[in-house]
Amino acid sequence: MDILIVEDEPLAVQKLIKLLNQTDPTCRVLAATDGIESTVDWLKTNDLPDLILMDIELSDGQSFEIFNLISIDCPVVFTTSYDESAVKSFQTNRFDYLLKPIKKDELEQVLTKYRQYHAPGIKPADIDELVDDLRKQNRQPEFKSQFLAKNHQRLISIDAAEVAFFYARDGVTYLYSRDKNRYVVEYSLDTLEEFLEPTRFFRINDQFIVELRAVSRIHSYLNGQFKIDLASGGIAQDILVSRDRTKGFKEWIGR
Repeated sequence: MDILIVEDEPLAVQKLIKLLNQTDPTCRVLAATDGIESTVDWLKTNDLPDLILMDIELSDGQSFEIFNLISIDCPVVFTTSYDESAVKSFQTNRFDYLLKPIKKDELEQVLTKYRQYHAPGIKPADIDELVDDLRKQNRQPEFKSQFLAKNHQRLISIDAAEVAFFYARDGVTYLYSRDKNRYVVEYSLDTLEEFLEPTRFFRINDQFIVELRAVSRIHSYLNGQFKIDLASGGIAQDILVSRDRTKGFKEWIGR
């Protein structure tokens, strides 16, 4: 069985390789990638393994983002520190999970199960449903501190502290940084609202989510609305706070 390990802790990689050798010496670890970008790059340039062992929390974000960037048509076992009640829904015909610290007998059970695997390819909706279920368990991860963004053909990781605002236009979501660069991100604004620290970011209308420090000036506007100036600039249009968000905006800005 050919296996790809996706894990950002070198010691965890070493331990997992050792367990695999002890459990089934015929297993071959093709590679160990440590983040979203490196995993996507590897999958684009290599044949799919028989099985992927994938940590949920990686150095540049959650591994779920990988499924938004590339199609994966092989079984995936998530390795995680979440407790069993939070991730039990990941045990399907396409996905499974192993709780850290990983035990030899549990790894053996997973390998036995996936030797028989011949299910069709993974559909994007499958992973979305599992992530939604994870959130419903009240075990939602901490707010994101890094965002995977695209600059031309290159994927880079942007720290949340460097974000001035997000905006959507023509079906594309952009991240505009404090140093006045624009990037494409693979999220809708609705999804970003769930990821962002609410004391730092606010959805002012259907098009914009702004970071607190990026708001340089607030103007009264027609019909009880506000118009805001952004310290980083970058948008040649009036940026208005929707009337239905005005009260929430005043509370947020006044904290």
